[in-house]
Amino acid sequence: MSENANFARQVIAAGLIWVGPPPDAIDAMGSKTGSRQLMKAAGVPVVPGTVEPLHDEEELARIAEEIGYPVMLKASAGGGGKGMRKVNSKEELLAGYRAARSEARSSFGDDAVYIEKFVVNPRHVEVQVLADQYGETLHLFERDCSIQRRNQKVVEETPCPVLPQATREAMTAVAVQAAKAVGYVGAGTVEFLFGGDGSFYFLEMNTRLQVEHPITEAITGVDLAQAQLRIAGGEPLWFHQEDLKINGHAIECRVYAEDPAANFSPAPGLITTYREPGGPFVRVDSGVYPGWTVPIHYDPMIAKLVVWGRDREECIARTDRALREYRVLGIKTSIQFFRAVLADPRFLRGEYTTAFITPELLQSLPEGDEHELAAIAAAIAQLESDLAPAKAEGGDTHNESAWRRVGRWQNTNRVPR
Repeated sequence: MSENANFARQVIAAGLIWVGPPPDAIDAMGSKTGSRQLMKAAGVPVVPGTVEPLHDEEELARIAEEIGYPVMLKASAGGGGKGMRKVNSKEELLAGYRAARSEARSSFGDDAVYIEKFVVNPRHVEVQVLADQYGETLHLFERDCSIQRRNQKVVEETPCPVLPQATREAMTAVAVQAAKAVGYVGAGTVEFLFGGDGSFYFLEMNTRLQVEHPITEAITGVDLAQAQLRIAGGEPLWFHQEDLKINGHAIECRVYAEDPAANFSPAPGLITTYREPGGPFVRVDSGVYPGWTVPIHYDPMIAKLVVWGRDREECIARTDRALREYRVLGIKTSIQFFRAVLADPRFLRGEYTTAFITPELLQSLPEGDEHELAAIAAAIAQLESDLAPAKAEGGDTHNESAWRRVGRWQNTNRVPR
């Protein structure tokens, strides 16, 4: 609902305060084709392709040949990777187009699809913007969101480890320009494709606060959720662009109830054990607990792990430590996948693209951790149950505690054994 302009108008018409951009700005950026037209007119670089939805298959084939394969087909009203198809050749074009339209229709009630050039080996870099009701617009630097599965982000970091300062300044300036072009108010994100040759292109604007906003908060000290409320309440921005600095490095891992080794298939079910990591510079946003069942009907994300470090090396080490502390039983999760990402030489060098996740990476993931921990937890629960009568009668169960009877646990980097 945060990106539904009609809902925003109803809120305003009811005499309530709408926390978000003006409905017209939501409309302008909510259509990917419309936003491309607007950005192109404002002088913002866009990926070569169409600015109008395509409904004629012959016209589609002509344009695909003109801009050159590979191409991307995208739902005009899309988001979250829905209604998107990469097409490598003309033989794949019509099947991909029909599939994209079908998915767009079922996901958004709108089958409009447009085409753009597929940028080979790009990074997905986005800029956080913040604007008040009085025309002041600024940026809070960039986030690298290139590690994705099915066009959805799973790991984000800030700042981008390979973005030259000159490119950072140009990209953030364009993001502010894009926000001003639609009269933006509140927190929003301008997304770009960053090419290996240093070029960057406008991708889309998300007219809301994004999942990965905490890492921007971590390096800037600005509470973006609070900022939205203060701006909606009529306050002017209380700081200026020159007041903002990049302080350290931050990484977010989106913890999903899914099986990465099975191509990230959903893994709903009952959470029997849930323990989050803690300590300095570690933040976990979640809403799950032992005894809660992850449903099949919604996004499978169960938590966001956000970690800060003085530099990227320290941040990676702290993130890995936090991931080792997680204990989730009853369902499969993406936790071990994140550890594999952090240990990957490409990630350590900062040399990765949106094609980072490969079958080889998924095949290398360890197996059996959840099953082993579940067996241990079940054994302890049974032993505690066996000892309960003696304990209730006032007997001394210390020497017969479940922990001693199971045997000494030896800590390893992965799981207790």
